Amino acid sequence: MSSIIQVSNLSKSYIISHEGGERYTALRDVVSKKAKGIFGGRKKSETTREEFWALKGINFEVEEGDRVGIIGRNGAGKSTLLKVLSRITEPTTGNIRIKGRVASLLEVGTGFHPELTGRENIFLNGAILGMSRSDIKKHFDAIVDFAEIEKFLDTPVKRYSSGMYMRLAFAVAAHLEPEILIVDEVLAVGDAQFQKKCLGKMEDVSKNEGRTVLFVSHNIGMIQKLCNRGILLHKGNIMAIDSIDKVVNEYVEGGSSMTPEYYFDYPGNQTSLQAFTTKLTISGINNEPLSEIPIGKP
Repeated sequence: MSSIIQVSNLSKSYIISHEGGERYTALRDVVSKKAKGIFGGRKKSETTREEFWALKGINFEVEEGDRVGIIGRNGAGKSTLLKVLSRITEPTTGNIRIKGRVASLLEVGTGFHPELTGRENIFLNGAILGMSRSDIKKHFDAIVDFAEIEKFLDTPVKRYSSGMYMRLAFAVAAHLEPEILIVDEVLAVGDAQFQKKCLGKMEDVSKNEGRTVLFVSHNIGMIQKLCNRGILLHKGNIMAIDSIDKVVNEYVEGGSSMTPEYYFDYPGNQTSLQAFTTKLTISGINNEPLSEIPIGKP
């Protein structure tokens, strides 16, 4: 197997502006400031700029056919990493080498034009991926069947529900033969049956067709079911790259500051009570204290 994605010293920074002044402003304050500005009595508000690094010196490689789950807490840099890999945003520093076409599903309806119909958007997305019209036609029926939107195929997608939007977007991304499929948390929009269908399709394109999948989700069970490799991010840094089970265990064991003991108040002067709970402790199979129960473990 050869590396299909190579990421070297990848960093991404954003500039955050902070305006000085009151935290809470009433309508009368806004009116008075505007009036002072007109008559020259208004002072310029102080603006401070802060540099925020969403990613810091990321290095990793993804092998062809790998199913990589990217996990971490909110703000860890997962979505930023996918946007950089999808060329939606440019990195601040570092290099990325990608072999093959990339299909991204980062937000509901990514790459769709709201005024075009479902049929037209299928051909538009295929053209963006560099496919010929004949190639798109070859997969057209499978896309429509998978998305279950045949009745609304010639309706502008701006009239679709978020679930219909997502179903069509995923069907297009999965069926138009990209070498790399990048999927963010958008599957949470669909119902349980369609989520299962999407997981089956991602598993099929990776295992049977040898395509590469990068998948971000907070659903750890879904990540473990689909992925064979994992990347754990924390505040823009990679904390672990390993098999998915090892990465999930590190995330669960190190990602919580909760106490493994829970105390309960005395129920009062109810003399009829013969027993009541004072404390609950969660323990592992070897009686070690756990703040959370690892998925799939006794």
